[in-house]
Amino acid sequence: MALSTDQQSALWEQVEQAVQEGKLTESAAQNIRKWLTQERYADYAALVADHIRQGQWKTLDDVFWTVIPFGTGGRRGRMYPIGTNAINDRTIGESAQGLATYVRESFPDTELACGIAYDSRHRSRHFAELCASIMVANGFRVYFLDDYRSTPELSFLIRHRQCHCGIMVTASHNPPSDNAVKVYWATGGQVLPPHDQAIIERVMQVDDIATVDFQTAVADGHVILCTEETDRAYQQAVLEQQRGGPRDLRILYSPLHGVGKFSVIPILQQAGFEQVELYGPQAEPDGDFPDVPGHVANPENPAVFDVMAGHAARIGADIILASDPDCDRMGCATPRSWSNPDTYVSLTGNQLGALLADYLLGTRSDWSNAHYIVKTLVTTELTRRVADHYGVRTIGDLLVGFKYIGGVIDDEGPEHFVFGTEESHGYLAGTYARDKDGAVACLLIAELAARCKAEGKTLHERLQELHRQHGYHAERLLTIAMPGSQGMKQMQALMERLRREPPASLGGCRVVRCRDYLAGESIHADGSRTPLEGPHGNLLFFDFEHQGNAMAIRPSGTEPKIKCYMFGYEPPEASQDLEAAARTVQQRLEAIEAEMRQLAEPT
Repeated sequence: MALSTDQQSALWEQVEQAVQEGKLTESAAQNIRKWLTQERYADYAALVADHIRQGQWKTLDDVFWTVIPFGTGGRRGRMYPIGTNAINDRTIGESAQGLATYVRESFPDTELACGIAYDSRHRSRHFAELCASIMVANGFRVYFLDDYRSTPELSFLIRHRQCHCGIMVTASHNPPSDNAVKVYWATGGQVLPPHDQAIIERVMQVDDIATVDFQTAVADGHVILCTEETDRAYQQAVLEQQRGGPRDLRILYSPLHGVGKFSVIPILQQAGFEQVELYGPQAEPDGDFPDVPGHVANPENPAVFDVMAGHAARIGADIILASDPDCDRMGCATPRSWSNPDTYVSLTGNQLGALLADYLLGTRSDWSNAHYIVKTLVTTELTRRVADHYGVRTIGDLLVGFKYIGGVIDDEGPEHFVFGTEESHGYLAGTYARDKDGAVACLLIAELAARCKAEGKTLHERLQELHRQHGYHAERLLTIAMPGSQGMKQMQALMERLRREPPASLGGCRVVRCRDYLAGESIHADGSRTPLEGPHGNLLFFDFEHQGNAMAIRPSGTEPKIKCYMFGYEPPEASQDLEAAARTVQQRLEAIEAEMRQLAEPT
C-alpha cells in the first residue's frame, strides 16, 4: 500500500538526518526515496518505512547503497525482502522483465521460448516460478525443469529446445544467505557484452512487472514441465564424452546438499562405474548446507574433503568427488600415493584442469593446430604448455567467467573445440552446453583416476609427471572480503592505487610489467606505456622478472571481495627435483601474499 504524502515527508526527514550523521550513504538515501514514493515500489514501501522508524540504518545502507549489478555470473547477492542491492521479488522480477523486454526487441515477430531451472537454495523454487510467470506474461513459452537441476542442464535445455534465453536460479557456491539469477542467451551461454549491458538498461527502466498465475500457465500449456525428457537427453550428451578404459574405481561422491545427485550419480553408473557411493550426510538438497564446513558448499575448499575423508578411508574409496550446489563445479581428493591409501589430499582447480586437458588430448593422436582449448587469464599456464605439447592451440586471453569460454566456442566454431577450463573448478568437454559442467568433469576425472590406478599411480603422481615434463607450476589465491558500501570504496581505492602507482616489486620479486586490462595498456618498469591487446575489464596483471611468475588482482564479479591470483613457475630443467622446485616457488608465493595483505589494508 502506498504511503501518504505526509508519511513520505516525515520518513524522508529521518533519512536526510541519517545521511547528515554519517549513518547512511547518499546513494542509499536516493534509492530509499524511490522505494518510498514511486508507485512501482508501493508493495514494499511499508516495510521500508518500518526499517526507517526502527533506525535500521546499517541494514538499509547495505541493501540500498547501489543497484545490484550483473557480474561474471549474473545478478547475485544476499536475499532480503527490500532493497536495490538485494535479491528479492522486486529485483528478481525486474531482472526477468528486463530480460523479456530485451529478448522481444532482439527477436521481433518470433514465437519466443525461455528455459528455466533452479537449485536447492532457499526460495529458488519461488523465484523460478516468479520468473516463469513473468516470461509467460510477456509472450514466451517456458520450458521448466520441475525439480532441483543443475546449471549445465539448463544450458543444455536452452540449446536442446532452441530457446531464445534462459534463467537459472542459483547463487552457486555462495553462502546460504544468497541467491541469484544467471541469465542465458540463445546459445546456451551466459549473456555476454553487449547483451548484458543492454539487459541491465532495460532492467533499470522497468516500471510495471507483468505476471500471470504459474499454475494456470502450466494448465494452459504456456509452461511446459520437461524434466524427465531433458534428463535423458542431457545425460546421453554427457555420456558421449567418455573415453572408455578401466572402471575399477571406488568413488565417494557428495553433492554438498545441492543438485548433483540427480546427474552425477546416474551418469557415473551408466558409464560403468559400479562402485559409487553417495555421501549420506550431504546427500539431500538443503539450502542451509548444514553438514558442510562453514555452511559454504564450495569444492574449492579443501576442508570439504576433510569432512568426508574418514568415511572414505573406511569404505576404501579411491577418490572423493564433490560438486557445488548447482553442480557446475567439480572438486576431488585422492591419496597422494597408494602406499598410504587412507590419506586424501585435494587437488586445486588449476591442477585438475591441467590433468583433464592432458587426459583428453592424450586419448587421440590426430590433433591439428585447428583444434583448441580455452582458459581464462587467471588459469594456470601449465594447461597451455600441455596443449602446446600436443600441437593444439590455447585461447587464453579471457577475463574471469566461463561465459567468455562459451563465447569462444561459438566464435571459433565448436567442431574443433576440445576442452574449456578455469581455475575455480569449472570444466567443459563437448559442445552440448556453453557452461561449465560438474557432471562431465566428474565422469572424466573418474576415468583418468581409474586409468592411473590400473598403472599403479594416483592423480597426484600423474601431476608430478606433468611438472617434470612441463615445469613445476603452483598457484595461490588470496581472497580479501570487503563487504558493504565501505568495502566497495576500499576495493576501488586499492585498484586505483595499484593502477596509478604499480609497485616496483612484490614479495622481493621485481615487477617488469603491469598489464592494465581496464586502460588497455602495459606499464613497464622504466615507466613507459604501450598498448595492450586483449579483453577490457577491471583486471591488473603484474609480470615478474622470473619468467612465468606473475600476480593478478581484480574485484570479484559475484561477491564483495578482492581476489589476488599468484602464479609460480620453475622451468623443466629446474623441476626434476620437485621438492626443491616446490620450496623455491612456495617461498616466492608466500612472500608475495604477505606483501599483498599489507597493501590491501585500508589507508
